Amino acid sequence: MLTALVIFLLGILASLTFSLYFLRYLAEGRRLRAARITLVLFELGSVVGLFFLFSTHRTDGWAGLVTLPIILLLVAQMIVLALVVGAVLLRFFLRKVQNAPYDEGRRRVLKNAALYPAAGVLLSSYGAFIERKHTVRRDYTIPVSNLPPEADGMVIAQISDVHLGSFFSVEDFDALLAETAAGGADLLAVTGDVFDDEPLNARAAEVLAAHIGDFRDGIWYCIGNHEYYHSGRPIVDRMAGEGHVHVVLNSAEQVAGRGTLYIAGVDYPFARGDAFHRQKEAYFAAAMTHVPEDAVTVLLAHHPEFIDDAAAHGSVPLTLTGHTHGSQFGLLGLPLFPVFKYTRGMVRIEDSYGYVHTGNGSWFPLRIGCPPEIVYFRLERTVQ
Repeated sequence: MLTALVIFLLGILASLTFSLYFLRYLAEGRRLRAARITLVLFELGSVVGLFFLFSTHRTDGWAGLVTLPIILLLVAQMIVLALVVGAVLLRFFLRKVQNAPYDEGRRRVLKNAALYPAAGVLLSSYGAFIERKHTVRRDYTIPVSNLPPEADGMVIAQISDVHLGSFFSVEDFDALLAETAAGGADLLAVTGDVFDDEPLNARAAEVLAAHIGDFRDGIWYCIGNHEYYHSGRPIVDRMAGEGHVHVVLNSAEQVAGRGTLYIAGVDYPFARGDAFHRQKEAYFAAAMTHVPEDAVTVLLAHHPEFIDDAAAHGSVPLTLTGHTHGSQFGLLGLPLFPVFKYTRGMVRIEDSYGYVHTGNGSWFPLRIGCPPEIVYFRLERTVQ
């Protein structure tokens, strides 16, 4: 999280510096000075405001209403910067090709300069109001050595990082569960960060429990970091006590009727540095303690680096994770800001597969090139 914050601040500083310079290609004279002053004040106010809102995990209610336009305009600014830089470079190379002489009195402002901020706002608005709400389906077949015959062809669906609040309501959550069930899943894996809004948590837990009958092999839940911020952990503990939703918290359970197939789950490791790896290893070891050696295990983990622990263990062919939101910005299917070891999509380490879900919600309320998703994994038996 600290690394992501530093990268974010450095990105904002770089964006501001380059924007102040390249504004000269969009305006001049008094308009240029006014634009630069406005930009500096907006950047300072935005950084302070977002730091306060995210550090206190306040993106619900009025905070969410404030966050959305700030994010929209910040991203629009970065898009405008990219477009202007591209246009300036294109103009430079065209002049080189045409061998046009340097003109001291040439007009610096790009033609149709008003179109650049308009395009930035439009693309940013697309990410905030269209792509963020357009869920895509992804399907994978996972070959599993010595998968129990009873589990051959079983389909596991994954959702993650719903982040209840201003940008994802209980009604949205209900619709997501219904859509996931309609996709033909036998088992639903939820990999954390659902219960992120204290007034909505209890009702969302009821909605989750109401969909248990939609999945033959039940709903399985592992905890994320945001469950610790807005009284989500007591909700998860209550679900575990009621036994309707299978909560796997540094533990594992056998899937009834599926032979020796187990679902294991781990807690979220908050430690940093070397302590992070020790805590992660301890959580994984605890989850696998009572799993028989000849069992096949699917691991649910909010943090994606548990993919390494599962691969090293040898009997975990599939690990489902979230947390990163896929960076929420992508290009050609790849994360634009890969600040995690594993940020988005499928990872394969020898015969072990790991998946990093892009998330279904958005505490950062904008997505471009990284839509929310429902992912289906079909387990296929292979015999060695």
